[in-house]
Amino acid sequence: MTTDYQTGRKALGARLSELRAEAGLDGRSLAARLGWPPSKVSKLQNGRQTPSAEDLAAWADAVGRPDVLPELKGRAAGLESTYRSWRRQLVAGHRARQEQAIAETAVTTLTRAVEVVRVPGLLQTADYARDVFQAAAEFREADSDIEGSVRARLRRQEALYDPDKRFEFLIHEAALHTRTSAPAVQAAQLDRLMSVIGLPGIELGIVPFGAQLRRAPGHAFWIYDRRLVIVETIGTEMWLADTDSIETYERAWEWLQGSAVTGVQARRLLGRVRASLGPV
Repeated sequence: MTTDYQTGRKALGARLSELRAEAGLDGRSLAARLGWPPSKVSKLQNGRQTPSAEDLAAWADAVGRPDVLPELKGRAAGLESTYRSWRRQLVAGHRARQEQAIAETAVTTLTRAVEVVRVPGLLQTADYARDVFQAAAEFREADSDIEGSVRARLRRQEALYDPDKRFEFLIHEAALHTRTSAPAVQAAQLDRLMSVIGLPGIELGIVPFGAQLRRAPGHAFWIYDRRLVIVETIGTEMWLADTDSIETYERAWEWLQGSAVTGVQARRLLGRVRASLGPV
């Protein structure tokens, strides 16, 4: 399976190959000039190895194009900063990723989140979050400090009460019905959502099943001010900071927001879902 990360690495390799060819060198000649085994040149050109900053600097000098080094470094940095493998991120468990989330929230004034199949982390109860982390750790076969991750997620939620910040959430109704926990935990989570309606600085919108949509919510995403969009997929987490991506996700947000219910209507919808759980 080809991932976006691999595609980007192949594109960088193609650029390196192009620079070599423009210098009138074949792979072996360049390898000899660099003092590298020919196999390393081949792997870099074919996108089978990620070059280090030192590799890129040496390559640029060897082909007589030191002027392209900023471009090459930018391409390489984009690979790591844009497409972040969950396997790499969770080497130290989910807690480290939650600490990152705390840092991003701390420097953000307006946080906007769309969730399709689960409750946003900033609004999760401890028990609901614990089940989310446990399921993720089992699925990714990763070690995870579950309790430490839960504590970090709850610590991040302290930002909800900062008067200088604003939070806007859009949750598809499917997320309210998705049974990821025991009924009692699901019920408490729904109660938590009802409790935040009307709080200063927080707007909770729910997109009902029967709403007319200009565009269906394909996946969850978070927008941090107008500087960063984070999108989670099964294999990677994308951190998008380019203007085109931010504008695209803002448009998706606006289209979905137009189909959401808030205030009393949102509370009634939550109440109906809560009643469907029966006695707990």
